Amino acid sequence: MIKTLHLDAFDPAGLNEAAAILRHGGLVAFATETVYGLGANALSEPAVARIFAAKQRPAWDPLIVHLASAEQLAQVAQPPARLSTRIQALMDSFWPGPLTLLLPRRPAIPDVVTAGRDLVGVRVPQHPAAQALLAAAGLPIAAPSANRFGHISPTTAAHVLADLEGRIDAVLDAGPTSIGVESTVLDPTQTPMRVYRPGAVTPEQLRNATGIAVERFVASPGIASREPSALPSPGVGMRHYAPRARLRLVEGSVRGLCAGLKEALAPSEDHPGSHSARLGVLLPDPWKLPEELRTRPDVVSAPWGRWTAPEALAAGLFAGLRTLDDLDVRTILCPLPPPGGLRDAIRDRLEKATRP
Repeated sequence: MIKTLHLDAFDPAGLNEAAAILRHGGLVAFATETVYGLGANALSEPAVARIFAAKQRPAWDPLIVHLASAEQLAQVAQPPARLSTRIQALMDSFWPGPLTLLLPRRPAIPDVVTAGRDLVGVRVPQHPAAQALLAAAGLPIAAPSANRFGHISPTTAAHVLADLEGRIDAVLDAGPTSIGVESTVLDPTQTPMRVYRPGAVTPEQLRNATGIAVERFVASPGIASREPSALPSPGVGMRHYAPRARLRLVEGSVRGLCAGLKEALAPSEDHPGSHSARLGVLLPDPWKLPEELRTRPDVVSAPWGRWTAPEALAAGLFAGLRTLDDLDVRTILCPLPPPGGLRDAIRDRLEKATRP
């Protein structure tokens, strides 16, 4: 166990201390506009190896490298010359912001960052605290989400400390993140361009910016059981974003939620007679639990965003799941939003969280 410092991102002394920790090979969790990332010097193999140890992350799962600006890209990646117009259009349109590009890596990037793959994920975050830290450190920073591997991603410093206190050197607290789900991951070297992880930057926006068709990678049945090295991109075949409680998804309507509640509270072989397991519900605003359930001690709810405002749903998703986990529920019931735009990213996270 090590002492984890809790630093203020808006205090110059805290920011400078975090930058010094990174320059000396340490680990710092910091806010981006998406989620909190766990950062280390991307050019140092020993520093990056500490990320894997702290998160208990398997070595075959590569990391994303964060840059202070697009001008820093040449340090870590070498975009194909034939695609320079396409990639420049993407950078001009979405950097800084929640878009990760998979590009051919430079030799300076250690194998541990890409898990031996030829492409490295890179992005320029938009969050002012992330921008300030990257500039102060003067380094490209490798940073996955700052949580234990497979667990719910953190959107506050408190979430980071709940998972990683005593395992990392510092957390740079900048308050809650704004977007709440991880960046879109795009391979622009293919035609059509391929989205491996949906996020706040949508396929329609990518197509409009480049004039190039975009397709979303769709995992084939059984992909989760394949060798990780055979997967086309990190994360596509794994359980991620999962609460400790069992997560059950239901049709995204009040009727679907009520049907799910009825099924979840029915007697079972595990719980004959009256149901004794504690049930949590992630409840969109302004939905309400049926009146007969509002006073039941075995049913609790956490407020979610308004169903018609996907930005609020995304921002509150992981915090809501963590709230219910902290109440020690056995099962979490969550309505699944309809597809489209940012809701695709929400659906992706929820579906991955239910994988065995």
